[in-house]
Amino acid sequence: MKKAVLFLTVGLFMSATTVSAENRIDGQRPDAPELAAPGESAIGVRTLHLTNKQQIDILNVKVGKKLPLYDRPLTVETWYPSNTDKKSSVYENVYLRDGETKVSLHGQAVRDAAPIKTPSPLIIISHGYPGNRFLLSHLGENLASKGYVVVAIDHTDSIYRDKAAFGSTLVNRALDQNFVLNEIDRLSKKTDHFLSGIVDTSQTGLIGYSMGAYGSVITAGGGVTKASTEYSWGSPAGTLKRMMAGSKEHEDLLDDRFRAIVSIAPWGMNAGFWDKKGLEGVRVPMFFIAGSVDDVSKYETGTQAIFKGAVNTDRYLLTFENANHNAAAPIPAPAESWKFSEKLKYAPFAHYSDPVWDTLRMNNITQHFVTAYFGKHLKSKNELTEYLDLVENADEGVYAKEKDGSTKPEHSYWKGFQNKTAKGLKLEYLKSK
Repeated sequence: MKKAVLFLTVGLFMSATTVSAENRIDGQRPDAPELAAPGESAIGVRTLHLTNKQQIDILNVKVGKKLPLYDRPLTVETWYPSNTDKKSSVYENVYLRDGETKVSLHGQAVRDAAPIKTPSPLIIISHGYPGNRFLLSHLGENLASKGYVVVAIDHTDSIYRDKAAFGSTLVNRALDQNFVLNEIDRLSKKTDHFLSGIVDTSQTGLIGYSMGAYGSVITAGGGVTKASTEYSWGSPAGTLKRMMAGSKEHEDLLDDRFRAIVSIAPWGMNAGFWDKKGLEGVRVPMFFIAGSVDDVSKYETGTQAIFKGAVNTDRYLLTFENANHNAAAPIPAPAESWKFSEKLKYAPFAHYSDPVWDTLRMNNITQHFVTAYFGKHLKSKNELTEYLDLVENADEGVYAKEKDGSTKPEHSYWKGFQNKTAKGLKLEYLKSK
């Protein structure tokens, strides 16, 4: 018996090591909740290089001088439903957090596969500071397999290999999100473009993480405070004023094609970027996700405060108890990230991991809830509300099923979760006032 246990343990270790060495982004744990599983479609992927012309060049702004302009480049990774019979391909030369180490990631998407010519809702993914377009690629592939076109942005001045002044991220994040929506819409109308006939931008979702989530609050209608536009360490020469609550510039930025937003660990409330008035401007339904001990964006004075303050929209808050800032968003740490970095003075592993929660476990839970949330809001699948209308504290749910799988009257366990697998989670819901 002891030998059998030993062999099983070694086998599981070797299997886990192989998965880590392959740097897979498409993992599914045996205990993953129901909706985390990939959908029915095969997946295609293509890289697009976009240019947002005549934008303010934040890095070269001089106080008292005319604002300099430049053509802002944005590289995006685009996943979409496909009928390809090929199995998968590799994402090559992906930079790690140190901005120097290149790795290969493995998933299910097939490079340049032919798309299914059926209009699908659009979802835009916006990474943190710093990050890259592959940081949430597990969501890109998963959602594409379920009938979405998903576009993940490399935000210039905010990616690992060209991390620059923070002010650029503050000003450009929401602008990038809106530009990508407009550009995907424009390209989808070109008969000779692969996006033609496959995307419906009138039903658009947004997933933002950290600074991407900061941008998502602005995109949802949350105008920033006057004080935040004047920080010495922030955006230069008042360039953030266009995002101020009540300003015409901010109102003009808002786009009703954004129908639902997932905001993971949004940064900014902890630094005074929103107040009561600003958060009252949020008008797009939002699904917030956070770790309860987030020491970057903060929890009670950060994500939870935004959740409570966005009183004019319906919103959820999913909390991973005792998780930190990396809750739910990053892909599992690539094998190469385990090595100590002389540049960073720590192993990049810390950028992708959490001390308490398994990253793949969090990815699967996020895939589950994002599938339900976007399915309801972007595809009008109201039956998915069952996966959102839950006992607030998962630990208080009662698992009571008959041998044939039917539920007993007292059953209140989170729908889609296997028995004993919803530990440490909380889902709050507040309705628009």
